[in-house]
Amino acid sequence: MSLEEKVAQLGSRWLGKDKGATGAAGPEPETNHNVAPMEDEFSTGAALEDASRHGLGHLTRVYGSYPVTVAEGAAELVRQQRIVMASSRLGIPAIVHEECLTGFTAHGATVYPSATAWGATFDPDLIERMAAAIGRDMAALGVQQGLSPVLDVVRDYRWGRVEEAIGEDPYLVSLVGAAYVRGLQSAGVIATLKHFAGYSASRGARNHGPVPMGRRELLDVILPPFETAIAPVSRNGGGAGSVMNSYSDIDGVPAGADPWLLTDLLRDEWGFTGTVVSDYWAVPFLAMNHGIAADAGGAGVRALEAGIDVELPDTIGYGDELISRVRSGEVPESLVDRAARRLLTQKAELGLLDADWTPEAAVAGASTVDLDSAANRALARDIAERSIVLLDPGTVLPLAMPTETAMPTGTAMPTKTAMPARIAVVGPCADDARTLLGCYAFPNHVLPRYPGVDAGIALPTPREAMEAEFGAGAIVYAAGCHVSDPDRSGFAGAVAAAEETDVTVAFVGDLAGLFGAGTSGEGCDAADLRLPGVQSELLGALLATGKPVVVVVVSGRPYALGEVAGRAAALVQAFMPGEEGAAAIAGVLSGRVQPSGKLPVQIPRHPGGQPGTYLQPRLGVVHTGTSNLDPTPLFPFGHGRSYTTFTVDDLRLSEARVPTDGAFTATVRVTNTGDRAGAEVVQLYLTDPVAEVTRPVKQLTGFQRVELAPGAAADVVFTVHTDRTAFTGARMRRIVEPGELRISVGVSAGELPCAGSVELTGAIREAGPGRQLITGAEVRPADS
Repeated sequence: MSLEEKVAQLGSRWLGKDKGATGAAGPEPETNHNVAPMEDEFSTGAALEDASRHGLGHLTRVYGSYPVTVAEGAAELVRQQRIVMASSRLGIPAIVHEECLTGFTAHGATVYPSATAWGATFDPDLIERMAAAIGRDMAALGVQQGLSPVLDVVRDYRWGRVEEAIGEDPYLVSLVGAAYVRGLQSAGVIATLKHFAGYSASRGARNHGPVPMGRRELLDVILPPFETAIAPVSRNGGGAGSVMNSYSDIDGVPAGADPWLLTDLLRDEWGFTGTVVSDYWAVPFLAMNHGIAADAGGAGVRALEAGIDVELPDTIGYGDELISRVRSGEVPESLVDRAARRLLTQKAELGLLDADWTPEAAVAGASTVDLDSAANRALARDIAERSIVLLDPGTVLPLAMPTETAMPTGTAMPTKTAMPARIAVVGPCADDARTLLGCYAFPNHVLPRYPGVDAGIALPTPREAMEAEFGAGAIVYAAGCHVSDPDRSGFAGAVAAAEETDVTVAFVGDLAGLFGAGTSGEGCDAADLRLPGVQSELLGALLATGKPVVVVVVSGRPYALGEVAGRAAALVQAFMPGEEGAAAIAGVLSGRVQPSGKLPVQIPRHPGGQPGTYLQPRLGVVHTGTSNLDPTPLFPFGHGRSYTTFTVDDLRLSEARVPTDGAFTATVRVTNTGDRAGAEVVQLYLTDPVAEVTRPVKQLTGFQRVELAPGAAADVVFTVHTDRTAFTGARMRRIVEPGELRISVGVSAGELPCAGSVELTGAIREAGPGRQLITGAEVRPADS
């Protein structure tokens, strides 16, 4: 290959941001909102024939940029691939990538719950099934790479992209993220881990903001999910094929220009062999935002040296100037060879270099694919139902109990009792289905640019779902206010609805968007954790009526609920539960659905209560009296109730003393002590009370979801290798340290009835690459 041909493989082209499927111009300027502010600045305007005259690495979002039918999108993909293949000497096809965070981001595709909702299920197997379904739909349409999952560990709830993250605990993120990777790649679609690394810890929670993080926090909190998702499937990892860099800098070094992160750690230590792709425009950002290069060409050199193989979404820094710098001797051609070899190896593995590969064959399944099939919707419903967190059933939930008490989770009830005669359904999220969807769902991500275009899928609102659940005649509706608008003129109508009914269900929360077009989502960061707009005032007016008010928060981040806790009749949290979310919420409220979701992020008590995450040392999470600020959450990590009751007891530790290279088991018994079938998530936490560096007060180290009939019991057995106790020590090496190790088991970080300890014996041991990343967990009969 010539130098030009090799460099061409490192680039990409995004026609979709300015062209429609037929080549027509994009939306009118007055509707061109909800888009990245840098799109116009970095638009190359290059015809695809020119952009691929020597070849092309990637085609960007052929389906996901504008509303097209499956047939139109498939035809456009074939057209673009044919141009790429015909324009260059070697005729190598491009990899086609798409977004897939809440499902395939395409018109008419299933919108699954948000990533935070995945975390709330504490059910990696279910998320693996979802990702496999997403992958099958994408593969059938000729898409080879998906830009998901987000493995950023939440550190500040004000960050707009909390909704894209799985949770605030690295172990939960690791297991759910690796499961997503396995599912997507089982369909032949490359998963792309993002954002590598540290993006979620920006100062002040500002998107793209600098990250004031030490190397130890990076190694112990931020990086483990990426390491697990990259690890081979044989080690219970994901085997991910691609990684995307973070926009942010850590201690002054942008991730996109950090050879320690992208090469020394990722490849040399972890053994990653796939491709590193840039986040959109991250290469020119090295010059424009970070100031570590004079221009886009210089930024391209810095990115290539660090280890970014492919520039997305368009070729800006990896173009002609890179070729000139290689020819002049400024940049070693070996760096180009390194990146091109990785990308071409991936194309070969995908079959794109096979002599008989054709773009027509790649989309052969398009004529039969249903992007929102009944099977997809059923899966979306299962995830939504398992993700909804019953924070507090209070005095009124469920609104109708089943007459048959031993019902399997999620099954329909033949009859109901104690149903309230009339229900007020109020709030800005009650009759807007978009509030159920994340910012990367097509209706929120793309359709704001195309007013009047139908969502392409059935999107029942919570109001409609409540009418279906309880009967239209039982529902009185009033919006009360908008999600973010300060208009209070609707308060009177909402209060009147509350006063004339038996119980009020208030749907409050977020409307996702991009770059300020929403209250949650990319570029939609929050100044504090109050509910957006005047929603808190609306709740105050409703609670002042003296009628019971059930507060349902439908949001992308946790909001402070201290002002309503104890006054509300019940509290429910739904993290953007997707297209089937409305029915799932209504089912939880009625009791048709047995709630089992657990908080993947805490619910703060006060709107300024930072830091919010539970994963902190003592002075970060314990109210010691040294400060007047109390960091105690309203509801802790892992919390979630149901309409039955469980006990977790009888902790049995296999060993009292364990060598630092050994393992032990912790067994507890979980019993359904209520009168309904249900599921509990048993959680194991470890505490290292004395260590050579400050350690978290507690850290999730294992969990297992258990489904039990009324009166039934089971044993949950956790197998903990001492590698799982490792941390980055004072000399910046990951070590297993001898000494006391405390074990706590229960149902949340704040409810741990089982406690014990083991002593780790022997010498300090380093636990490097190849260490045990997963705690074994299995359910056994209680009498075994």
